[in-house]
Amino acid sequence: MKPIDFSEIKNIADYELERKSWRPAVMALKSRRRIRVGEHVTFLFENRETVRYQIQEMMRVERLVEPEAIRHELETYNELIPGPGELSASLLIEYESPEERKIRLRELLGLEDHVWLVVDGAEPVGAQFDRRQIASDRISSVQYIKFKLSPEQAACWMGGVRLVVDHPNYQAEQELTPEQLRELAQDLA
Repeated sequence: MKPIDFSEIKNIADYELERKSWRPAVMALKSRRRIRVGEHVTFLFENRETVRYQIQEMMRVERLVEPEAIRHELETYNELIPGPGELSASLLIEYESPEERKIRLRELLGLEDHVWLVVDGAEPVGAQFDRRQIASDRISSVQYIKFKLSPEQAACWMGGVRLVVDHPNYQAEQELTPEQLRELAQDLA
């Protein structure tokens, strides 16, 4: 997928007019691309549309109008767009209270070695984490990850896929539905 270009971004006024009709469509898209693994981890698989929406929302919330600030958002969020043979996701670690979140994020150090995409009939794919979000004492509750699939793994995609977290302090897995497989297969095309 190609990155979002500056020319694709609407100014805040034009975006406000488009937002009423576009937001429900993007929320439905995100719903199809959101996969919960256990009680506290959610994967939101990103594509051009989800990234463009995020950029527009950041501009709206932060009232960004300067081209330099908008270009910075583009550079930041374009990193989430998957490249050829890749899937890209925001991994959300969700605990209700700040106190519990603080404890759990420390306990989940090393998570970057324990997240897998298991494609039936092929070798598992380890997640590649953005190391900038991992400190020496805890990890961030939002992680940006990519899965780079081989041609063999991509060819086996529709045969079945599971997301697996096998960290000593958090173990869970979730089989993707046929609808989720079809949705994410578009990213691999």
